[in-house]
Amino acid sequence: MMNHDAQLRLQAYLDGELPEQEAAEVKGRLARDPEAQLLLAELQNTSKALSGHEAEAKLPESREFFWSRIQREIQLQERLAEPVPKAPWTSWLQGQFAPAGGLAFVAILLTVLVFHSRAGAGQYGEMELASDDMGAYTFRDQKDKMTMVWFYDRNNDSQFTETSPFASVVPQ
Repeated sequence: MMNHDAQLRLQAYLDGELPEQEAAEVKGRLARDPEAQLLLAELQNTSKALSGHEAEAKLPESREFFWSRIQREIQLQERLAEPVPKAPWTSWLQGQFAPAGGLAFVAILLTVLVFHSRAGAGQYGEMELASDDMGAYTFRDQKDKMTMVWFYDRNNDSQFTETSPFASVVPQ
């Protein structure tokens, strides 16, 4: 029984691809092995049958150019298949904390804006009166969180008398 390697060597002998020393070894085996003789005869018959019916392939480019394209594609595929070096653990850590850091920044910014707007709600800026003849008194009650503003005419001081309900109001 011929093994697979011996069958391949017989095929290479038929195609004339073996060096002289190996060809002599195969020739010696053919002289003493009837199974090898039968296989050689079968391969020769198959080769003759196929030789007249093979379609000849015409390439649009030269043989060398065609094979160089194949070689370049193989090299490209080998480079793409190379393993990518692993990133250090700091890259992983950075990838995990960068989004969390962004969310924390937005949360802090919103917190500052909300507290600033609440703190600013109880504070009053300067009040500008449309006329220089007008004045204002302000009363703030911290306990009830209430502010009252009274406007008055500066040219008419007689409106604040001892009997007036506004006589005890003093501007702050």
